[in-house]
Amino acid sequence: MKSLPNQARVVIIGGGVIGCSVAYHLTKLGWTDLVLLERRELTCGTTWHAAGLVGQLRATKNMTKLAQYTSELYATLEEETGQATGFKQNGSVSVARDAGRFEELKRGASMAKCFGLEVEVISPREARELHPFLNIEDLDGAVFLPKDGQTNPIDVTQAMAKGAKMRGAKIFENIKVTGIIVNDGRVTGVKTVPSSSSSGENEEAESVDISAEIVVNCAGLWGRQVGMMAGVHVPLYAAEHFYIVTDEIGLPPTLPVLRDPDSWIYAKEDAGKMLVGCFEPKSKPRSLETIPEDFSFGQFPEDWDHFEPAMLNAIHRIPKLEDAGIHTFFNGPESFTPDDRYILGEAPELKNFYVAAGFNSIGIQSSGGAGKVLSEWIVNGHPPMDLWDVDIRRFHPFQVNARYLKERTEESLGLLYAMHWPFRQPETSRGVRKSVLHDRLEKSGACFGEMCGWERANWFATESMEARYEYSYSRQNWFEASASEHRAAREKVALFDMSSFAKFIVQGYDAEKVMNRICANDISVPPGKAVYTSWLNERGGIESDLTVTRLREDVFLVVTAGASQIRDMAWLHKNIPDEAHVSITDVTSGYAVLSIMGPESRNLLAKLTPADLSNEAFPFGSAQEIEIGYGNVIALRMTYVGELGWEIYVPTEFAQDIYDKIIAIGNKHGLKLAGMHALNSLRLEKAFRHWGHDIADEDTPLEAGLGFAVKLDKPGGFIGRDALLRQKEEISKSKNTVLKKRLVQFALENPEPLLYHNEPIWCNDKIVGDLTSGMYGHTIGTCLGMGYVSHEDGVSRDLLESSIFEIEVAGEKHRARASLRAFYDPKSERVRM
Repeated sequence: MKSLPNQARVVIIGGGVIGCSVAYHLTKLGWTDLVLLERRELTCGTTWHAAGLVGQLRATKNMTKLAQYTSELYATLEEETGQATGFKQNGSVSVARDAGRFEELKRGASMAKCFGLEVEVISPREARELHPFLNIEDLDGAVFLPKDGQTNPIDVTQAMAKGAKMRGAKIFENIKVTGIIVNDGRVTGVKTVPSSSSSGENEEAESVDISAEIVVNCAGLWGRQVGMMAGVHVPLYAAEHFYIVTDEIGLPPTLPVLRDPDSWIYAKEDAGKMLVGCFEPKSKPRSLETIPEDFSFGQFPEDWDHFEPAMLNAIHRIPKLEDAGIHTFFNGPESFTPDDRYILGEAPELKNFYVAAGFNSIGIQSSGGAGKVLSEWIVNGHPPMDLWDVDIRRFHPFQVNARYLKERTEESLGLLYAMHWPFRQPETSRGVRKSVLHDRLEKSGACFGEMCGWERANWFATESMEARYEYSYSRQNWFEASASEHRAAREKVALFDMSSFAKFIVQGYDAEKVMNRICANDISVPPGKAVYTSWLNERGGIESDLTVTRLREDVFLVVTAGASQIRDMAWLHKNIPDEAHVSITDVTSGYAVLSIMGPESRNLLAKLTPADLSNEAFPFGSAQEIEIGYGNVIALRMTYVGELGWEIYVPTEFAQDIYDKIIAIGNKHGLKLAGMHALNSLRLEKAFRHWGHDIADEDTPLEAGLGFAVKLDKPGGFIGRDALLRQKEEISKSKNTVLKKRLVQFALENPEPLLYHNEPIWCNDKIVGDLTSGMYGHTIGTCLGMGYVSHEDGVSRDLLESSIFEIEVAGEKHRARASLRAFYDPKSERVRM
């Protein structure tokens, strides 16, 4: 037996398909001093029993790109390594039983066109020609992806392991990691023991420590527990996953994979047999405490009562199954995350500790892409593309709570095949984080949505409505209610509860110097001044989009989106020098935020405060401590809706009284409570960017139209300045002296279709980008969208005015006006009223 080394540049924990992919891709990048440790045998946990489907179309653009790469990798692995993989590309057929599902499939097919993924929208009859065993009597339509495939999970994992070993990686089986070694906030190694000793078979075996620069947690089902060893939050939970394999029934080897999400099932040919699996609406979570320590190539007891409804659905869709014998009933564990997206990246709590886990039953089809981008992240110190969808920093510490995870997992497995309606809200593990105003908003008709555990009012039901969603791809039941909230902000005054904002206090002798280095804008301003700014990476990409308010000479208030709270705090810590005299305090829970917006906001607030709210005394972009009711608050004159207004930061214990006083006089000024949907429609009319959608770490402020919030000439510079200077130099050398990629606003000529995101942008019959955001603009009277347009000769005003632009929605193109400026109040005169 090979002896364990006591040192390696990288240690990978876990020998499933993900761990082997990370090892394979790291060695391809030239990092060969790495050790992979598997507690039992390669593939033994979840990988070995995976169905082996290799689909390419995912919910978002970048996730689809990673799945697409996985398919391309599997097609070449056998030739490279000599290890058979069983990979074949017979395509897949996804069927729709009603108009809603068919629209979902068609919208996905439209998105796929943006990056050349082969996809065909087909009729039920054409679906049966591809899959002759299909019952099509109740189908509306289908989508065919010719390059989708299937593979043997064990073989493809062994192929990547072989490829890694061919380039120098060392792989050890039957080695259990018992601890993570940490020193001064960074990982420095792992503690190991032979697996046999942990079960009492070899009590004399000694622990071996391996020092390492990098540790990667690819422990699959055990990823949460390995994270706990390091003090890192990895929110995932096991669920039982079921499939059956029939006796041999004469299926042709060229049969495409079938997905019938309305029936909860997928089916594939397997050596003349048929494998049928399901993602049922309510799953069976499985605590790791009920899984034996030595679990390896194991399975759980059969549960026909649980599987029977899915099997009956399968027989309806594939009648040939009714007379087929059952060769195998399989029930084994898969790991799921709270939002059905996997976990990737460097842990915010611990430097050089990376995670790739929680793959929600799509590990085989994701492994190639996930291993590739994580390896590039490790080698280069940053992700190679926008990976916010799966970034570990999207999760909050509470989300490792076992009860929260168990209840959410009951739902999340089924959500893989549930309808992915626009604005769909999870139903389980709700009510975790509430504003102190929650009960008041609820009594006023709030319909709440969930964001990172926060319950936020998305819209308010009128007296004749029930505060619940009725989902569809067209105008949902809340459309008119949200429209009235939108109009109140434009015409009178609206009140938004924005307590979910993330709020940090940065203070110390070096606070100005450090913050000015992190911020692209100049925050060397007098106390009482608020600055809108970006935080950039060394490539000029936007890491965060936020406001920084100078409260005192050495005290700054940072306000950012609630969704990026953990990410932004980690970015701050990462970029504060060790020797700097700076401290950061997360005060998110300490302040409620009342956003009072609209042309009547000054008149309303003037009744509640002795402060002078005039333009001269309280100009836009300033902050003051003022009295409201019986409390003192921080009033920030800033807006995300494009109207006169103030964000009021209220110490939590004063918030209810101040809220009540605002409501008491609100009727005299036309006050309406407003929710997140109205906020979104208002900000899109003003072309205000939303980080994570319209701007991300691969977009620069120049491309995003945010150059006004960058001070290239400020003393000391800032992170990302050199990259922006290079980009400006390239622009000056180009033929038309304009950027080749720019964020553009669009307004549909037809007011009926609704836009959400990822819809293709056509320019003169050529796809030039896709939408990053979409929402109906009630003031403009049509649906609006934003998205990046790319054009080799530059995205100029002349191009936008002289070209024919169309937005594709579910396969149909709709004419659109294009603009580099906001469709509403482009000069921002109203915010300075």
